[in-house]
Amino acid sequence: MVIVGGGFAGLSAARAFRNRPVQVTLVDRAGHHLFQPLLYQCATGILSEGQIATPLRYILRHESNVECVLAEVTGFDVAARTVIATRPTGGVLEIPYDDLIVAAGAEQSYFGHDEFAALAPGMKTLADALTIRRRVFGAFEMAETATDPEERRRWLTFVVVGAGPTGVELAGQIREVATRTLRDEFHRASVADTRVLLFEGGESALASFGPKLAGRAARTLRRLGVELFVHSVVTEVDRRGVAVRGPDRTVTRYEAGTVLWTAGVQAPPLAHALARQTGAEQDRAGRIRVAPDCTIPGHPEISVVGDLMALDHLPGVAEVAMQSGRHAGLRIRRQVEGRAAAGTGKPFRYRDLGSAAYLARGRAVVSFGRVRLGGFVAWCLWIAIHIGFLTGFRNRAGALLTWMITIGWAARRERALTAGQVADLRDGRHAAIPEQAARGRNTARSP
Repeated sequence: MVIVGGGFAGLSAARAFRNRPVQVTLVDRAGHHLFQPLLYQCATGILSEGQIATPLRYILRHESNVECVLAEVTGFDVAARTVIATRPTGGVLEIPYDDLIVAAGAEQSYFGHDEFAALAPGMKTLADALTIRRRVFGAFEMAETATDPEERRRWLTFVVVGAGPTGVELAGQIREVATRTLRDEFHRASVADTRVLLFEGGESALASFGPKLAGRAARTLRRLGVELFVHSVVTEVDRRGVAVRGPDRTVTRYEAGTVLWTAGVQAPPLAHALARQTGAEQDRAGRIRVAPDCTIPGHPEISVVGDLMALDHLPGVAEVAMQSGRHAGLRIRRQVEGRAAAGTGKPFRYRDLGSAAYLARGRAVVSFGRVRLGGFVAWCLWIAIHIGFLTGFRNRAGALLTWMITIGWAARRERALTAGQVADLRDGRHAAIPEQAARGRNTARSP
């Protein structure tokens, strides 16, 4: 059994084989399980990277039949049933399989403008979060030393593209950094005047939460000081800011020192390699279209789960990943144990456990079935949900203690910077170039 990816889907699949007569090889290029829903808190100095990223070997230390391999999967030989990967030190690694689960996740989409990636980092990996952390806190340092008032205003202007949960949470946290955490630490720059511009191409922020909660979220963001623009599409990004096409089709220029991108996802190149080998269909974002049991049609030995699968318009959220990964693992386990024949898997049925988004201190929105909650009660539920899903007691206790300190004293300890990192902001070297920019690929079409 080979599993590609150690995210929510891959980890759930691996755990399904505990104490079973199956030899599992889990291949991941990062070597850790990342709790992506809290990446924005790492990016804004609340949580450390160790609190949201746990080594896969540690998580699976009691699974004697699971072997973790640190390598990057680059392709497949479906005829030979082999996964092809590259070792960290170079060289090709070929891993044979009887059954394969591909849970490689998704990457940020720039809708055909991958050149934006070098200037407007997304937030999909731990490296992305650390890059954003340096940019956010570095921008305040640049504002403090700026001698030109216009330049100071530019550094105190932040643009966030995309008003889904990640964009809304990130925008709200940047305002809280400026108005609470840093308000007494800077003497020349008026950090309380920091502008956070949130641009959304759709009709509302948090549209997936429904009109009532979306409206409530918009009002909370505006009270916090976030400037929300809907029906607004970013058409250009450069070192000085962005150009935005508004609802009246007029293009407006906004000067900004920091641009962050949270709009849209697409399948990684690995999906295209798998599709070529299997003849599988892909959707507009490059995800693999799977059969109801999460297998590739014509290849019952290959399952695609999590953000990489296209099935029944399911959203790319952690719960879908966990449930689909476990479904694939249990289906294969039943076949191994002789309780089901190959190719007769039950259809995957997603159980929607709801959604939650953090807006500000003491404010959140939660959607579960017909229940719609906002405000303090929703915020308490948000804390309970995220504490429950964090991996390991130490991370849960550490996160809870850190949140208490942040709420009570507005302290954010995870924001160390060096002079060299701040100089990189000035020189335009402020973002590690994401993979899609480095490849120069345009894998997603403009909407």
